[in-house]
Amino acid sequence: MKKTAAFLSLGCKVNSYETEAMRESFVSAGYDIVDFKELADVYVINTCTVTNIADRKSRQMLHQAKKRNPEAIIAAVGCYVQASEEALLEDSSVDIVVGNNKKSDIVTLVERYQESRNKEELVVDINQEREYENLMVSSTMDKTRVFIKIQDGCNRFCSYCIIPYVRGRVRSRDFEDILAEIKELADKGYKEFVLTGIHISSYGTDKKNAEDEDKERMPLAELIVEVGKIDGIERIRLGSLEPRIITEPFVQKIAGVKQFCPHFHLSLQSGSNSVLKRMNRKYSADEYYEKVLLLKKYFDNPAFTTDIIVGFPGETDEEFQETLEFVKKIGFSQIHVFKYSQRAGTVAAKMPDQIPQIKKNERSNALTEVATAMSKEYKALFKGRIEKILIEEEIEIGDKKYQIGHNERYLKLAIDSNHNYTNTIKEAKVIKDLTDEILYCEIIH
Repeated sequence: MKKTAAFLSLGCKVNSYETEAMRESFVSAGYDIVDFKELADVYVINTCTVTNIADRKSRQMLHQAKKRNPEAIIAAVGCYVQASEEALLEDSSVDIVVGNNKKSDIVTLVERYQESRNKEELVVDINQEREYENLMVSSTMDKTRVFIKIQDGCNRFCSYCIIPYVRGRVRSRDFEDILAEIKELADKGYKEFVLTGIHISSYGTDKKNAEDEDKERMPLAELIVEVGKIDGIERIRLGSLEPRIITEPFVQKIAGVKQFCPHFHLSLQSGSNSVLKRMNRKYSADEYYEKVLLLKKYFDNPAFTTDIIVGFPGETDEEFQETLEFVKKIGFSQIHVFKYSQRAGTVAAKMPDQIPQIKKNERSNALTEVATAMSKEYKALFKGRIEKILIEEEIEIGDKKYQIGHNERYLKLAIDSNHNYTNTIKEAKVIKDLTDEILYCEIIH
């Protein structure tokens, strides 16, 4: 009887990609994969540590797995491991502890534990790692869209962020490996590819050296161009970008790739220059706005999404008002609003003037209200337009079924479910709001 393994990925899309790669390594080793809620011989939890809440969730899932099957092997891997190695080594619910940049060794460690029943540990000093861990996937749970990890690590050290300490310095994946993986997946019928990483704006910067005479190289833009040459690819998206990468040569290059989607997740965090400085964000609100205007110059009605933290230490009512006014100036299609949470080990956690929770709640509600109105305004621009929808799945709303998917600008669109169009692109006319999140369309025959 085959042994079984179950997986859970917490946190970001990079974690999801790495979990898919680990899942494949267990399949290759002869394991059957079961749902995390089922009984399994091995449970692998790819943890997150971006906030204290993420730490708690990681611990809960590890303990939940052990409770479900006390005889199972419990493997904690990833960012929470990197931040809390000693605590996990003392945790009786955890049998294997694996940090970042060593996830490719997970099957070996599990097999070794099966023989010895001695706690296994593989956590390196991530700040000394300079090589990219070359994980790969050949299929995903998603039938249409694939996230492709192109780099790891971050050198920015924003004052609120623990990630550079648990992911290490920037390490970029080789062009050839990325293109080979994407080609294999495109040959299998996947149509949309999202290039992701911990800080993709830094992709390729670690490959440059003092003798590099070509100072105008744009590794990320060059990668996008090469991906666009692969047969079968209908769409290329990017994960989160920092404003500094948006230069005219960069935008000109990506605008020439017909499959590139004009949806930009430009990380903002605050619209106040004084808050941005305390956050160590390296750009001003004016610089951010200039980048938005540059993108609008080359793309028709691009979608801008972003993340904003409210209640950062010392944020005054005036500074928050600056953020409110700034987001209105940009006109985002979606904003992810986060209430600042102290994260041990970061500079911001020790800053004076921590904001009371009640004030954070008030600001979160105010910004969310503005964001909701902006999102509605942006979606309204598409009513009456013909849009291309990559159909992803069928859903039921009320007593009716719909096929839903996204357009290039990542708006969620729905058509009547009278045929299975999964993983095909349909042209349809936007008619009306179906829900607050979804627009209803009629297929153009």
